[in-house]
Amino acid sequence: MNTDRWYYRVFQSAPDLIRALLPGSAAATNTLGLDPAAPGDQLYRFEALEIKELSHRLDGVLWPRQTTGCAETGSPEFPVVLLEVQMHPDPGFHHGLAAQTYRFLQQQPQVEHWAVLVITPHNRLKLGPTKALQVFLEQQVVWLSLEELSQQPNLDPLLNLLTLPVRPDSELAASSQQILARRPDLKTVVLPMLVQRFPQLTEEQIMVIAGIPREEIRHTRAVQDWLAEGRQEGRQEGRQEGRQAEASSVALRQLSRRCGPLSEAITAQIQALPLEQLEALAYALLDFQGPADLAAWLAANG
Repeated sequence: MNTDRWYYRVFQSAPDLIRALLPGSAAATNTLGLDPAAPGDQLYRFEALEIKELSHRLDGVLWPRQTTGCAETGSPEFPVVLLEVQMHPDPGFHHGLAAQTYRFLQQQPQVEHWAVLVITPHNRLKLGPTKALQVFLEQQVVWLSLEELSQQPNLDPLLNLLTLPVRPDSELAASSQQILARRPDLKTVVLPMLVQRFPQLTEEQIMVIAGIPREEIRHTRAVQDWLAEGRQEGRQEGRQEGRQAEASSVALRQLSRRCGPLSEAITAQIQALPLEQLEALAYALLDFQGPADLAAWLAANG
């Protein structure tokens, strides 16, 4: 499941969710303080932003709206928030997070108040060394464990939305219906997730799980489009994952010949590279003379 893309859609549809996820937020109490009848009346706007140097793309940046009076600089109450979703182990993640955060600040010098939010499935992911980055990781990064969030009692429906990717199948119907009862406009987020979680089910069965009247699928073209989009994303993701697995396998075989046996950490780092970087590595390794060349390439591109 392409969770990065799904969370992009979540925060694009409900950017004010970020207010309930930052410590000290006035909204992080019983409710999110959002008017369910006016989902477009938000205090944040979501943007996917590419950091030009080395082409690092942030999973998302949430900027305060002009109405807050701090749209460009952020404020203690409404900081600019850098969002990262990390669902798999990555031994280079901590260093990459710090690098792209400060590169963002270098390219956006007007930002004065900022925060980093990292969403993970649980707290057991192996994300690399922490000692050199302890202050940054402990004081400047907010870590959101979906496992811990899902275990909170009486969870607000919009916070419950964030937990759908890690909920057991048996809980998805109740959670989806609770979310859509509060925010019917979030069908565009909930339905594609259900399609990816239950690829074997028909459109009508998905609608039943979501608690949407069956006749709506026959009379609402948008619902059909959302369901079709979910299936298309599932197929594309399967093909992408297959290409990525093949590319990493080829790269690892070639590297073992040129650099000798690879450590588990290096192997995991290479397997976590996106397809574009794996293809770049396949070309670069032709000039490698040994492990030092591989280490240098990973430091510059990992």
